[in-house]
Amino acid sequence: MRTHTKRFLAAITAAALPLAIGAAIADTAKKGVTEAELKYQAGSSPLAGVEMHQDVNPKAPPMSKAEFDKARQVYFERCAGCHGVLRKGATGKPLTPDITLDKGTEYLKVFIKFGSPAGMPNWGTSGELTDDEVDLMARYVQQTPPQPPEYGMKEMKATWKILVPPEKRPTKKMNSYNLDNLFSTTLRDTGEVALIDGDTKKIINIVKTGYAVHISRLSASGRYLYVIGRDGKINLIDLWMEKPDNVAEIRVGLEARSVDTSKFKGYEDKYAIAGTYWPPQYVIMDGDTLEPIKIVGTRGMTVDTQEYHPEPRVASIVASHFKPEFVVNVKETGKIKLVDYSDIKNLKETEIEAARFLHDGGWDASKRYFLVAANQSNKVAVVDAKEGKLAGLVDVGKIPHPGRGANFVHPKFGPVWATGHLGDETIALIGTDPEKHKDNAWKMVQSLKGQGGGSLFIKTHPKSKHLYVDTPLNPDPKISQSVAVYDIDNLDKGFQVLPIAEWAGLTDDGAKRVVQPEYNQAGDEVWFAVWSAKDKQSALVVVDDKTLKLKTVIKDPKLITPTGHFNVHNTQHDVY
Repeated sequence: MRTHTKRFLAAITAAALPLAIGAAIADTAKKGVTEAELKYQAGSSPLAGVEMHQDVNPKAPPMSKAEFDKARQVYFERCAGCHGVLRKGATGKPLTPDITLDKGTEYLKVFIKFGSPAGMPNWGTSGELTDDEVDLMARYVQQTPPQPPEYGMKEMKATWKILVPPEKRPTKKMNSYNLDNLFSTTLRDTGEVALIDGDTKKIINIVKTGYAVHISRLSASGRYLYVIGRDGKINLIDLWMEKPDNVAEIRVGLEARSVDTSKFKGYEDKYAIAGTYWPPQYVIMDGDTLEPIKIVGTRGMTVDTQEYHPEPRVASIVASHFKPEFVVNVKETGKIKLVDYSDIKNLKETEIEAARFLHDGGWDASKRYFLVAANQSNKVAVVDAKEGKLAGLVDVGKIPHPGRGANFVHPKFGPVWATGHLGDETIALIGTDPEKHKDNAWKMVQSLKGQGGGSLFIKTHPKSKHLYVDTPLNPDPKISQSVAVYDIDNLDKGFQVLPIAEWAGLTDDGAKRVVQPEYNQAGDEVWFAVWSAKDKQSALVVVDDKTLKLKTVIKDPKLITPTGHFNVHNTQHDVY
């Protein structure tokens, strides 16, 4: 009887567990985990195609080499962004064998299939993974995590190419383009950037780059454009050429996000710097050729629990205007490094303790203070680049994602910097003037209500009276295909919605997510990318900032998956 009872209870438990987890998933919104957040964290990684060694663990369920390779690919395409390359945990929980073996295959299958209220997507019931793939992943996460190869000076130099040596490049601008109003637009899924004349709205050139370019950055002079793909490839584009194109390239790692150049007086464009997700490190290069000079690892202790982390990814880098320093933001440890490049051989770092999961950010209007989102900590850290120390740590909404943020003068609180959020509908305004508005400095002085969660970028301009907030990752198409616009002089009246995707006039059924408002040089136009799938039509929409009316739509078969776009003048001078 006891045996039958145990079997009966076990059967009841097995049947009830999916229902219980399903109910928990239904309750996810109440817990504050949004679909936008899940979409963002479950992004793919270029490491999916990297060969890795299978270390057979006798305690783990058996897996053939073919099964292991397939599961590894799925993991890096869908899971590594949240759980980390080594499965030690990043924004998601650790999935190492000391944890997963005790759970067992059946438990893990249910967990993977149905997800959890803590933020694990329901990979099975959503249709993303088949039952066989769920079983495969349940067995895979019990294996010893494979480690991608390291990537050092030897590997970097093997990819380094000078396509046009500095001495053979133009000595003056050889084209008639207004380079200050040129746009560099990421064509995410084709591994290209489109260089677009902001005056004529015509494509100047489509330049081959790395996979899924993350950002474009300008040299201090405005001549060179540096772009970095998620696969760690950097392209150096000379805008002075008759037809701007690549003059040098290098791959600095297996996965990356950030690049910038030296901007302090006397060091303009002398050095370039890039940070990588894997391996966790940054590299300083020659600014004209991308020749790698020095590599510095970022593995170390976390800011809060003082535990060793083997995979602290370099999320964003900016160049200081006050000292010969780069501001390097290390995601998992929550530390900001001020890297003094005045003496590369005797490199000095000032380490600033902030908060875990540092991501992206931008300068305040004075360019003295750098504000960076610690996204999963729901905070914004403020660095005083002149004094070399933390000026503040501000509590904001759920998962801030500012891009570079937005600076404007609030009618009540004075100068502020703004960020939107992935995890909620709010826009946080932080006071940035410790001299004339001391009581408001480094505090969230106001929280605006926006369209919804899933915001990636927020933008204004010194000559504009409008503040634009996108929501491309919101699950509601009406929200993801439009933008909210605020009147800076009358924020309390709420926002106006601009139907950007509708204005684009696309005829197919693509996602049409509207992403990254970007002003032209004059500050009287705002450009938006209408981003659909690789096999769907996309477009760029240009809005008149004064009237908030459609000005023009840029369509071209070559504009495939446009996402980020960067105006040369505004990017060069940190205008946002």
